[in-house]
Amino acid sequence: MTMQDSDLRAILHRATDHLSGPPDLLDAVRRAGRRRLVRRRAVLAAALAVVVAAPVVGALEFSGTTDRGGIASPLFDQPTRGDLAGDKGYLRQVREAWRRHLEKNTLDSGLSGEPHVVWAGATPAGPAAYVAQRTATNSVVTDPQGDRMVAVAAFVEPTADGPRVMTGETVTDAGTYGNSQAALLGPDRNVLLVLDAGAPVEFSPEMRYTADGRIDRTFQPVAFRDGAAVLQVPPQRTKVTVALCRTPVSMTNQVRITNVTDILFPNGEDSPPQPTLSHTLPGAEAVWGDKDVPEVRALDAYYDAGGVHTHDGSPLLYIKGATPDGRRLLLQTVQYDDDPARVIVLLARDDGPFTVAASGFADWKVPLPVRLRLPDEQGILVAAEGATLDYRISTGKWHDAGRDAALLPADATEVRVTPATGNATTMTIAP
Repeated sequence: MTMQDSDLRAILHRATDHLSGPPDLLDAVRRAGRRRLVRRRAVLAAALAVVVAAPVVGALEFSGTTDRGGIASPLFDQPTRGDLAGDKGYLRQVREAWRRHLEKNTLDSGLSGEPHVVWAGATPAGPAAYVAQRTATNSVVTDPQGDRMVAVAAFVEPTADGPRVMTGETVTDAGTYGNSQAALLGPDRNVLLVLDAGAPVEFSPEMRYTADGRIDRTFQPVAFRDGAAVLQVPPQRTKVTVALCRTPVSMTNQVRITNVTDILFPNGEDSPPQPTLSHTLPGAEAVWGDKDVPEVRALDAYYDAGGVHTHDGSPLLYIKGATPDGRRLLLQTVQYDDDPARVIVLLARDDGPFTVAASGFADWKVPLPVRLRLPDEQGILVAAEGATLDYRISTGKWHDAGRDAALLPADATEVRVTPATGNATTMTIAP
Protein backbone atom coordinates (compact mmCIF):
# COMPACT_ATOMS: atom_id res chain seq x y z
CA MET A 1 0.00 0.00 0.00
CA THR A 2 1.19 3.52 -0.72
CA MET A 3 0.39 6.98 0.56
CA GLN A 4 -2.14 9.19 -1.15
CA ASP A 5 -0.57 11.71 -3.52
CA SER A 6 -1.88 14.60 -1.44
CA ASP A 7 -0.17 13.19 1.65
CA LEU A 8 3.13 12.84 -0.14
CA ARG A 9 2.98 16.29 -1.66
CA ALA A 10 2.29 17.81 1.73
CA ILE A 11 5.19 15.97 3.35
CA LEU A 12 7.60 16.78 0.55
CA HIS A 13 6.68 20.46 0.72
CA ARG A 14 7.50 20.60 4.39
CA ALA A 15 10.57 18.38 4.05
CA THR A 16 12.13 20.79 1.58
CA ASP A 17 10.85 24.04 3.03
CA HIS A 18 14.17 24.69 4.76
CA LEU A 19 16.10 24.84 1.52
CA SER A 20 16.79 28.20 -0.03
CA GLY A 21 16.22 29.06 -3.64
CA PRO A 22 19.13 30.53 -5.59
CA PRO A 23 18.92 34.12 -6.80
CA ASP A 24 20.83 33.01 -9.92
CA LEU A 25 18.22 30.49 -11.02
CA LEU A 26 18.40 31.57 -14.66
CA ASP A 27 22.10 30.75 -14.76
CA ALA A 28 21.31 27.39 -13.21
CA VAL A 29 18.74 26.68 -15.91
CA ARG A 30 21.25 27.59 -18.59
CA ARG A 31 23.65 25.05 -17.06
CA ALA A 32 20.86 22.46 -17.22
CA GLY A 33 20.81 22.43 -13.45
CA ARG A 34 18.25 20.14 -11.88
CA ARG A 35 19.15 21.36 -8.43
CA ARG A 36 16.81 20.49 -5.66
CA LEU A 37 16.54 23.95 -4.14
CA VAL A 38 13.04 25.13 -3.37
CA ARG A 39 11.21 28.22 -2.14
CA ARG A 40 12.03 29.79 -5.52
CA ARG A 41 10.46 33.00 -6.66
CA ALA A 42 12.30 32.99 -9.95
CA VAL A 43 11.49 35.89 -12.20
CA LEU A 44 12.90 36.55 -15.63
CA ALA A 45 13.85 40.20 -15.67
CA ALA A 46 12.99 40.90 -19.30
CA ALA A 47 16.01 41.57 -21.48
CA LEU A 48 18.32 41.90 -18.50
CA ALA A 49 18.32 38.14 -17.91
CA VAL A 50 18.53 38.35 -14.14
CA VAL A 51 16.07 37.10 -11.54
CA VAL A 52 14.55 38.28 -8.31
CA ALA A 53 15.25 36.07 -5.33
CA ALA A 54 12.68 34.33 -3.15
CA PRO A 55 11.04 36.46 -0.46
CA VAL A 56 12.94 35.17 2.54
CA VAL A 57 14.81 38.22 3.84
CA GLY A 58 16.12 41.39 2.32
CA ALA A 59 18.68 44.13 2.17
CA LEU A 60 18.11 47.85 1.87
CA GLU A 61 14.37 47.45 2.10
CA PHE A 62 12.05 50.17 0.82
CA SER A 63 8.38 50.53 0.02
CA GLY A 64 6.80 50.54 -3.41
CA THR A 65 5.35 53.66 -4.97
CA THR A 66 3.37 54.62 -8.03
CA ASP A 67 6.19 56.99 -9.04
CA ARG A 68 8.27 54.50 -11.01
CA GLY A 69 11.10 56.97 -11.43
CA GLY A 70 11.67 57.28 -7.71
CA ILE A 71 11.06 53.71 -6.65
CA ALA A 72 14.67 52.77 -6.04
CA SER A 73 15.77 56.10 -4.60
CA PRO A 74 16.93 54.67 -1.24
CA LEU A 75 19.54 52.69 -3.14
CA PHE A 76 20.82 55.71 -5.04
CA ASP A 77 20.16 58.86 -3.03
CA GLN A 78 22.23 57.89 0.00
CA PRO A 79 26.01 58.37 -0.18
CA THR A 80 28.32 55.39 -0.29
CA ARG A 81 28.86 53.83 3.14
CA GLY A 82 31.81 51.82 4.43
CA ASP A 83 35.41 52.59 5.29
CA LEU A 84 36.36 52.71 1.59
CA ALA A 85 33.63 55.18 0.70
CA GLY A 86 36.27 57.86 0.20
CA ASP A 87 38.72 55.70 -1.74
CA LYS A 88 38.21 57.10 -5.24
CA GLY A 89 40.66 54.65 -6.78
CA TYR A 90 38.84 51.60 -5.45
CA LEU A 91 35.40 52.99 -6.30
CA ARG A 92 36.62 53.59 -9.86
CA GLN A 93 37.80 49.95 -10.05
CA VAL A 94 34.40 48.76 -8.83
CA ARG A 95 32.50 50.79 -11.40
CA GLU A 96 34.81 49.60 -14.17
CA ALA A 97 34.30 45.97 -13.09
CA TRP A 98 30.55 46.58 -13.06
CA ARG A 99 30.57 47.99 -16.60
CA ARG A 100 32.72 45.11 -17.89
CA HIS A 101 30.31 42.66 -16.30
CA LEU A 102 27.33 44.33 -17.96
CA GLU A 103 29.03 44.41 -21.37
CA LYS A 104 30.10 40.79 -21.11
CA ASN A 105 26.56 39.72 -20.29
CA THR A 106 24.96 42.17 -22.76
CA LEU A 107 23.02 43.85 -19.98
CA ASP A 108 24.26 47.40 -20.42
CA SER A 109 21.54 48.42 -22.92
CA GLY A 110 18.84 47.70 -20.34
CA LEU A 111 20.18 50.08 -17.71
CA SER A 112 20.23 53.83 -17.29
CA GLY A 113 22.29 56.35 -15.41
CA GLU A 114 25.48 55.53 -13.55
CA PRO A 115 26.15 52.63 -11.19
CA HIS A 116 26.02 53.59 -7.54
CA VAL A 117 28.34 51.97 -5.01
CA VAL A 118 26.00 51.52 -2.07
CA TRP A 119 28.72 50.18 0.25
CA ALA A 120 32.48 49.71 -0.04
CA GLY A 121 34.78 48.47 2.68
CA ALA A 122 37.83 46.50 3.71
CA THR A 123 37.51 42.86 4.74
CA PRO A 124 40.08 40.20 5.72
CA ALA A 125 39.61 38.80 2.21
CA GLY A 126 40.24 42.17 0.56
CA PRO A 127 38.11 45.17 -0.44
CA ALA A 128 34.46 44.43 -1.29
CA ALA A 129 31.42 46.41 -2.37
CA TYR A 130 27.71 46.39 -3.18
CA VAL A 131 26.54 48.14 -6.37
CA ALA A 132 23.17 49.05 -7.84
CA GLN A 133 22.04 50.64 -11.11
CA ARG A 134 18.64 51.73 -12.37
CA THR A 135 16.91 49.99 -15.26
CA ALA A 136 16.03 51.91 -18.40
CA THR A 137 12.46 50.59 -18.33
CA ASN A 138 10.29 49.21 -15.58
CA SER A 139 9.29 45.88 -17.08
CA VAL A 140 6.57 43.90 -15.34
CA VAL A 141 7.87 40.76 -13.65
CA THR A 142 5.93 37.56 -13.17
CA ASP A 143 6.43 37.18 -9.43
CA PRO A 144 5.29 39.01 -7.40
CA GLN A 145 2.61 39.41 -10.05
CA GLY A 146 2.34 42.94 -11.34
CA ASP A 147 5.53 44.22 -9.73
CA ARG A 148 7.99 46.11 -11.87
CA MET A 149 11.72 45.87 -12.24
CA VAL A 150 13.45 49.08 -11.14
CA ALA A 151 17.14 48.25 -10.72
CA VAL A 152 19.78 45.55 -10.65
CA ALA A 153 22.24 45.06 -7.82
CA ALA A 154 25.14 42.79 -6.91
CA PHE A 155 28.01 42.27 -4.50
CA VAL A 156 31.54 42.84 -5.76
CA GLU A 157 34.16 40.49 -4.34
CA PRO A 158 37.97 40.76 -4.22
CA THR A 159 40.05 38.49 -6.45
CA ALA A 160 43.69 38.29 -7.49
CA ASP A 161 42.69 40.06 -10.72
CA GLY A 162 40.80 42.83 -8.97
CA PRO A 163 37.14 43.39 -8.16
CA ARG A 164 34.69 40.85 -9.61
CA VAL A 165 30.93 41.32 -9.81
CA MET A 166 29.01 38.43 -8.26
CA THR A 167 25.55 37.23 -9.28
CA GLY A 168 23.25 40.08 -10.25
CA GLU A 169 19.73 40.31 -8.88
CA THR A 170 16.69 42.27 -9.92
CA VAL A 171 15.25 44.88 -7.59
CA THR A 172 11.51 45.38 -8.01
CA ASP A 173 9.14 48.04 -6.76
CA ALA A 174 8.18 45.60 -4.00
CA GLY A 175 11.57 46.40 -2.48
CA THR A 176 14.69 44.34 -1.91
CA TYR A 177 13.18 42.19 0.83
CA GLY A 178 13.96 39.03 -1.15
CA ASN A 179 17.38 40.04 -2.41
CA SER A 180 20.68 38.79 -1.05
CA GLN A 181 21.91 40.61 2.02
CA ALA A 182 25.23 38.78 2.44
CA ALA A 183 28.14 37.24 0.56
CA LEU A 184 30.91 34.78 1.43
CA LEU A 185 34.31 36.12 0.37
CA GLY A 186 37.84 34.83 -0.06
CA PRO A 187 39.27 31.64 -1.64
CA ASP A 188 38.09 29.63 1.39
CA ARG A 189 34.81 31.55 1.64
CA ASN A 190 35.67 32.25 5.26
CA VAL A 191 34.68 35.92 5.38
CA LEU A 192 30.99 36.75 5.63
CA LEU A 193 29.92 40.24 4.54
CA VAL A 194 26.43 41.22 5.74
CA LEU A 195 24.72 44.45 4.66
CA ASP A 196 22.81 46.45 7.23
CA ALA A 197 19.12 46.46 6.22
CA GLY A 198 18.04 48.36 9.30
CA ALA A 199 16.67 45.28 11.07
CA PRO A 200 18.35 43.06 13.70
CA VAL A 201 20.17 40.03 12.29
CA GLU A 202 21.49 36.98 14.15
CA PHE A 203 24.42 34.82 13.09
CA SER A 204 25.38 31.21 13.74
CA PRO A 205 28.84 29.96 12.62
CA GLU A 206 28.11 26.22 12.53
CA MET A 207 25.47 23.55 12.94
CA ARG A 208 25.57 20.40 15.04
CA TYR A 209 23.13 17.61 15.83
CA THR A 210 21.94 16.42 19.21
CA ALA A 211 22.04 12.69 19.97
CA ASP A 212 18.46 12.29 18.74
CA GLY A 213 19.04 14.24 15.53
CA ARG A 214 17.69 17.68 16.39
CA ILE A 215 19.43 20.80 15.08
CA ASP A 216 21.79 22.45 17.54
CA ARG A 217 22.76 26.04 16.73
CA THR A 218 23.89 29.01 18.78
CA PHE A 219 22.93 32.43 17.41
CA GLN A 220 24.46 35.76 18.32
CA PRO A 221 23.53 39.32 17.26
CA VAL A 222 25.33 40.80 14.26
CA ALA A 223 26.98 44.12 15.13
CA PHE A 224 26.70 46.46 12.13
CA ARG A 225 28.99 49.42 11.60
CA ASP A 226 28.69 52.00 8.84
CA GLY A 227 26.32 49.96 6.72
CA ALA A 228 27.64 46.41 7.08
CA ALA A 229 29.24 43.76 9.26
CA VAL A 230 32.28 41.64 8.39
CA LEU A 231 32.51 38.27 10.15
CA GLN A 232 35.30 35.70 10.14
CA VAL A 233 33.68 32.27 9.71
CA PRO A 234 34.84 28.64 9.27
CA PRO A 235 35.75 27.80 5.65
CA GLN A 236 32.64 27.23 3.53
CA ARG A 237 34.31 25.45 0.62
CA THR A 238 31.98 22.49 0.04
CA LYS A 239 28.93 23.15 2.21
CA VAL A 240 27.41 26.06 4.06
CA THR A 241 27.51 25.72 7.83
CA VAL A 242 26.80 29.35 8.69
CA ALA A 243 23.30 30.71 9.15
CA LEU A 244 21.86 34.21 9.11
CA CYS A 245 18.38 35.19 10.26
CA ARG A 246 16.47 38.27 11.06
CA THR A 247 14.87 38.16 14.47
CA PRO A 248 13.06 36.14 15.59
CA VAL A 249 15.05 33.25 14.12
CA SER A 250 12.87 31.23 11.75
CA MET A 251 12.88 29.82 8.23
CA THR A 252 10.81 32.73 6.96
CA ASN A 253 13.32 35.21 8.40
CA GLN A 254 16.37 33.65 6.77
CA VAL A 255 18.91 36.11 5.38
CA ARG A 256 20.01 35.17 1.88
CA ILE A 257 23.72 34.72 1.06
CA THR A 258 24.30 35.48 -2.61
CA ASN A 259 26.80 32.75 -3.54
CA VAL A 260 25.57 29.67 -1.66
CA THR A 261 24.62 28.00 -4.95
CA ASP A 262 28.20 28.28 -6.21
CA ILE A 263 29.41 26.58 -3.04
CA LEU A 264 26.80 23.82 -2.99
CA PHE A 265 27.01 23.15 -6.72
CA PRO A 266 30.56 23.92 -7.93
CA ASN A 267 31.19 23.82 -11.68
CA GLY A 268 27.46 23.66 -12.34
CA GLU A 269 27.18 20.06 -11.21
CA ASP A 270 23.81 18.67 -10.19
CA SER A 271 22.60 17.06 -7.00
CA PRO A 272 22.54 13.26 -7.15
CA PRO A 273 19.11 11.70 -7.68
CA GLN A 274 17.21 11.34 -4.43
CA PRO A 275 14.53 8.62 -4.43
CA THR A 276 11.36 9.16 -2.44
CA LEU A 277 10.07 6.06 -0.67
CA SER A 278 6.59 6.03 0.85
CA HIS A 279 4.67 3.25 2.57
CA THR A 280 1.37 2.86 4.35
CA LEU A 281 1.33 0.09 6.93
CA PRO A 282 -1.59 -2.32 7.38
CA GLY A 283 -4.26 -0.88 9.64
CA ALA A 284 -3.41 2.75 8.94
CA GLU A 285 -6.80 3.45 7.39
CA ALA A 286 -8.55 2.80 10.69
CA VAL A 287 -6.97 5.86 12.31
CA TRP A 288 -6.10 8.02 9.32
CA GLY A 289 -9.33 7.69 7.37
CA ASP A 290 -9.32 10.33 4.67
CA LYS A 291 -7.08 12.70 6.64
CA ASP A 292 -4.16 14.27 4.86
CA VAL A 293 -0.88 14.76 6.67
CA PRO A 294 -1.23 18.08 8.53
CA GLU A 295 1.38 20.68 9.33
CA VAL A 296 3.69 19.03 11.86
CA ARG A 297 5.20 21.73 14.03
CA ALA A 298 7.00 19.13 16.13
CA LEU A 299 9.42 18.68 13.23
CA ASP A 300 10.67 22.28 13.44
CA ALA A 301 13.46 21.26 15.81
CA TYR A 302 14.83 18.92 13.12
CA TYR A 303 15.03 21.60 10.42
CA ASP A 304 17.77 24.20 10.17
CA ALA A 305 15.98 27.53 10.47
CA GLY A 306 18.76 29.71 9.09
CA GLY A 307 20.98 27.39 7.07
CA VAL A 308 21.13 26.34 3.43
CA HIS A 309 21.78 22.72 2.45
CA THR A 310 21.80 20.20 -0.35
CA HIS A 311 21.61 16.40 -0.05
CA ASP A 312 23.74 13.34 -0.76
CA GLY A 313 21.18 11.34 -2.75
CA SER A 314 20.07 9.10 0.10
CA PRO A 315 16.36 8.22 0.14
CA LEU A 316 13.62 10.31 1.61
CA LEU A 317 11.45 7.84 3.51
CA TYR A 318 7.88 8.41 4.64
CA ILE A 319 5.68 5.90 6.48
CA LYS A 320 2.08 6.17 7.65
CA GLY A 321 0.67 3.70 10.12
CA ALA A 322 -1.27 3.06 13.31
CA THR A 323 -0.10 2.07 16.78
CA PRO A 324 -1.74 -0.77 18.74
CA ASP A 325 -3.45 1.80 21.01
CA GLY A 326 -5.01 3.61 18.05
CA ARG A 327 -2.73 6.56 17.44
CA ARG A 328 -1.72 7.86 14.04
CA LEU A 329 1.91 7.12 13.20
CA LEU A 330 4.09 9.12 10.82
CA LEU A 331 7.76 8.56 10.02
CA GLN A 332 9.84 11.07 8.10
CA THR A 333 13.52 11.44 7.23
CA VAL A 334 15.51 14.67 6.99
CA GLN A 335 18.97 14.68 5.41
CA TYR A 336 21.42 17.56 4.89
CA ASP A 337 24.56 17.74 2.74
CA ASP A 338 26.68 14.62 3.34
CA ASP A 339 25.45 14.16 6.91
CA PRO A 340 23.64 10.98 8.02
CA ALA A 341 19.89 10.94 7.45
CA ARG A 342 17.77 11.60 10.50
CA VAL A 343 14.64 9.54 11.09
CA ILE A 344 11.78 10.92 13.15
CA VAL A 345 8.68 9.02 14.29
CA LEU A 346 5.66 11.11 15.30
CA LEU A 347 2.40 10.03 16.94
CA ALA A 348 -0.96 11.75 17.24
CA ARG A 349 -4.18 10.72 18.95
CA ASP A 350 -7.44 11.44 17.11
CA ASP A 351 -7.23 14.98 15.71
CA GLY A 352 -4.60 16.11 18.18
CA PRO A 353 -1.15 17.41 17.20
CA PHE A 354 1.74 15.12 16.35
CA THR A 355 4.54 14.82 18.87
CA VAL A 356 7.96 13.23 18.41
CA ALA A 357 7.95 9.69 19.83
CA ALA A 358 11.36 8.45 18.68
CA SER A 359 14.21 9.65 16.51
CA GLY A 360 17.72 8.77 15.47
CA PHE A 361 19.96 8.33 12.44
CA ALA A 362 19.58 5.96 9.49
CA ASP A 363 22.42 4.04 7.86
CA TRP A 364 21.36 3.10 4.34
CA LYS A 365 24.37 0.82 3.90
CA VAL A 366 23.29 -1.78 6.49
CA PRO A 367 20.64 -4.48 5.99
CA LEU A 368 18.14 -2.76 8.31
CA PRO A 369 18.58 1.03 7.93
CA VAL A 370 15.71 2.03 10.21
CA ARG A 371 14.98 0.49 13.61
CA LEU A 372 13.26 2.62 16.24
CA ARG A 373 11.50 1.49 19.39
CA LEU A 374 8.31 3.39 20.18
CA PRO A 375 7.37 4.40 23.72
CA ASP A 376 4.54 2.87 25.77
CA GLU A 377 5.17 -0.63 24.38
CA GLN A 378 3.74 0.43 21.01
CA GLY A 379 6.19 -1.58 18.94
CA ILE A 380 9.40 -1.37 16.95
CA LEU A 381 9.32 0.43 13.60
CA VAL A 382 11.69 -1.08 11.04
CA ALA A 383 12.34 -0.36 7.36
CA ALA A 384 14.51 -1.92 4.64
CA GLU A 385 13.45 -0.99 1.14
CA GLY A 386 12.86 -3.97 -1.15
CA ALA A 387 13.40 -6.54 1.59
CA THR A 388 11.10 -9.13 3.14
CA LEU A 389 10.81 -8.72 6.90
CA ASP A 390 10.17 -11.44 9.49
CA TYR A 391 10.32 -11.35 13.26
CA ARG A 392 10.17 -13.67 16.20
CA ILE A 393 9.87 -13.46 19.95
CA SER A 394 12.60 -15.23 21.90
CA THR A 395 13.11 -18.66 20.29
CA GLY A 396 9.58 -18.87 18.92
CA LYS A 397 8.54 -19.29 15.31
CA TRP A 398 9.14 -16.66 12.65
CA HIS A 399 6.25 -14.38 11.66
CA ASP A 400 5.83 -12.64 8.31
CA ALA A 401 5.95 -8.84 8.75
CA GLY A 402 5.59 -7.93 5.07
CA ARG A 403 7.99 -6.01 2.86
CA ASP A 404 9.81 -2.69 3.02
CA ALA A 405 8.53 -1.48 6.39
CA ALA A 406 6.73 -2.89 9.41
CA LEU A 407 5.67 -2.12 12.96
CA LEU A 408 6.82 -5.14 14.98
CA PRO A 409 5.43 -6.09 18.39
CA ALA A 410 7.19 -4.46 21.33
CA ASP A 411 8.41 -7.86 22.59
CA ALA A 412 10.00 -8.92 19.30
CA THR A 413 13.60 -9.97 19.89
CA GLU A 414 14.89 -10.70 16.37
CA VAL A 415 14.14 -9.46 12.89
CA ARG A 416 15.15 -11.22 9.70
CA VAL A 417 15.83 -9.09 6.63
CA THR A 418 15.80 -10.82 3.24
CA PRO A 419 16.65 -8.54 0.31
CA ALA A 420 15.36 -9.24 -3.19
CA THR A 421 18.84 -10.44 -4.08
CA GLY A 422 21.18 -11.78 -1.46
CA ASN A 423 21.16 -13.73 1.76
CA ALA A 424 18.99 -13.08 4.77
CA THR A 425 20.42 -11.26 7.76
CA THR A 426 19.12 -11.88 11.26
CA MET A 427 19.45 -9.00 13.72
CA THR A 428 18.86 -8.92 17.45
CA ILE A 429 16.57 -6.18 18.70
CA ALA A 430 17.79 -4.51 21.85
CA PRO A 431 15.21 -4.24 24.63
